[in-house]
Amino acid sequence: MTDPLMTLPPEDGEPLAPPPAAPEAPTRRAPKRPGFLFMARHPAHWIALGFGSGLSPKAPGTVGSLWGWASFLVLNAWLTPLQWAGVIGVSLLIGWWAATVTARHLGICDPGAVVWDEIVAVWLILWLLMPVGFWWQLAAFGVFRYFDAAKPGPVRWADGLFKTAPGETVGARQGFGILFDDLVAAGCTLVVLAVARAISLATGMA
Repeated sequence: MTDPLMTLPPEDGEPLAPPPAAPEAPTRRAPKRPGFLFMARHPAHWIALGFGSGLSPKAPGTVGSLWGWASFLVLNAWLTPLQWAGVIGVSLLIGWWAATVTARHLGICDPGAVVWDEIVAVWLILWLLMPVGFWWQLAAFGVFRYFDAAKPGPVRWADGLFKTAPGETVGARQGFGILFDDLVAAGCTLVVLAVARAISLATGMA
């Protein structure tokens, strides 16, 4: 039965009570999707996004790795192994800075568009593997992509070691983490290739 007092109109001059406000849905800031304009705003973005290879709408890590392979073959015509050691060392330091700045500007601790880590990891693998022919290079690329994408065992551990919770500030620790898991994936790749080459030499298939 309805309470009659609840149906009486308000007295003159008495304001109507506003209806209770619906609870606001929690807002979540969507992470930025980088494009060319974002890349052009800061030199760190150019480096971290692999000079545009990380802007690929599909599989940016694979595209960045291909860019790393192609750029290694070009640079290898002018660089000695010792010079490569210097280039890779400097690239890791610059990449740490660039990845940190770019991840902070995107608001994500490990953006998929940041591919400098893949590029330097491919350089490291090929530097230690060369001189080898196309098929061994292709095998190196494929094995690295498996470890980087599937993240089995130690790569998964390295990937989660420096990540922050959503919304937390991205710092140098997270920037290093972007590079670290790819370096672990590169190490795993080199171990697999070393075993494969030892087997091929033992069986006369090299």
